[in-house]
Amino acid sequence: MLRIHARVTALMILPLLLLSTWTANTWSEEAEGSSEVDVAGAIARLLATDQDSELQAFYSLREQRPAWQDGQAVAALATALHTLDADGLVPRDYRPDALIEAYRLAYMAANPEERARFDLEASRTLLTALRHLQRGKVNPAAIDPEWELPQAAPQLDLAAVSRAVDEQQFESAFAAARPAHALYAQLRAGLARYRTLEQQGGWPMLPAQATSLRPGDRHDDVPLLRQRLALIEELPTPALDGCGDPGAAAATPDPRCYDEILAAAVRRFQHRHLLTADGVVAAKTRAALNVPVAERIDQIRVNLERARWLLHDLPESFVLVDIAGYQLSYFRPDGEIWRARIVDGRPTRQTPILRSAITYLTFNPTWTIPPTILREDVLPKVRKDPGYLARENITVLSPSGTRLDPLGIDWSHPGNLILRQDSGPHNSLGRVAIRFANRHQVYLHDTPAQALFSLDQRAISSGCMRVENALEFAHLLLDDEIQWNRAAIAEAIAEGRTRDVHLAQPVPLILSYWTVHADADGTLTFRPDIYQRDPALLAALNQPLAL
Repeated sequence: MLRIHARVTALMILPLLLLSTWTANTWSEEAEGSSEVDVAGAIARLLATDQDSELQAFYSLREQRPAWQDGQAVAALATALHTLDADGLVPRDYRPDALIEAYRLAYMAANPEERARFDLEASRTLLTALRHLQRGKVNPAAIDPEWELPQAAPQLDLAAVSRAVDEQQFESAFAAARPAHALYAQLRAGLARYRTLEQQGGWPMLPAQATSLRPGDRHDDVPLLRQRLALIEELPTPALDGCGDPGAAAATPDPRCYDEILAAAVRRFQHRHLLTADGVVAAKTRAALNVPVAERIDQIRVNLERARWLLHDLPESFVLVDIAGYQLSYFRPDGEIWRARIVDGRPTRQTPILRSAITYLTFNPTWTIPPTILREDVLPKVRKDPGYLARENITVLSPSGTRLDPLGIDWSHPGNLILRQDSGPHNSLGRVAIRFANRHQVYLHDTPAQALFSLDQRAISSGCMRVENALEFAHLLLDDEIQWNRAAIAEAIAEGRTRDVHLAQPVPLILSYWTVHADADGTLTFRPDIYQRDPALLAALNQPLAL
């Protein structure tokens, strides 16, 4: 399928290349005799009032030397801009075809000022495209007021960009700007595959109905189901096993038979889409199968943009939390990846997206109940049941920290109080909390409610993230087999004292939100958009760019 897509793309671009090359040669002849010095002087004058510091730095490296006097370079840039479609960006945002006409008009004028204006605009277009590849087209803070930006945005290597312009090697400049993480490359490859599927007509839709398909059934929808899963390579072979009937092996296979081979493929599909992997094609599984390929393409484009926001300048070792996928991955210094299931924020109390660094752990943590949870969750329980605080080992404190008698408080109007749950095996944070700086006051932590990790969809917390096997995670983060081996951690827990332990080196952390993920083999997994963040990002991504 990739070969078909590449062939179609080549056939679309070839006429443009031929036309651009012919026209560029003509323009180069018209431009002969023009003074590069005069154009450079005009560039310097125009840059003096330009507010784009990156554009100024680009020309400073070139000593104001113009970049676009050769029409072949302009044509090569226009061709390269068309390829941004493969990154989920919109090529028309960068007006590649208009660049060719603008070059022609500027060089027909034989005016240094006009040529300088064109030179600046062509360079501005290239730098804008590179910034979008490197950092994203959409400002995340514009669509998410809670967004916490990284401390420093990545910077373009302007000297390398200048060389790429002179050598007309724009694809190498684009490749250098893209996030280097494997997930980005896998999403790009997935986008190409799904666009090929779209060109081939997409996949069949299963009729909406109340009847569930179960292994062993015979039904007219089964051939469609088999075709649907084969298209996304979930079903590697169309072979039938006779619905488990030992005598059916020698008989003609029944295409209407929901056999065990197909059931295994359905279970894989369900697992990848965070559905109960029972092999039963009921309403939720049918709905996931019937999402049109065009919507899946949009999902991939949205997640490529998220990758551009977050997956740059990554260190060798870091922690990646996938909120929509309910998974934590610790990319360790030795190259191994440690993974754990998580529970994260419900839609009304969303876990934020951010970059930070884990700096310390708290063994046997107490839990100071946040204001929202206090107001919306705890106070109604206290008013209904006066014994709630004692059962949950919650202490009432004044703002200065003085312990108060809960029986002496009017809980209908409690005023400014602090409620703190004592440490212990039943503490809501479990036996360890994992801390990192952020204005949202969220953190990773253990939990006594281990059964929650068996749920398929786990957006049920109040914003912080519960981590399965949290003590093992703490052991890996501390990475100190002398002072903090497993036995030492168990002893610290048994001691019962609340204790902060700082890491020898902070471990970078990314809290991310992926509604599409790529498995190790590149197979794409589509997740429910639990926070309904995809539509706003897609709309912003499709919004025409004002250059």
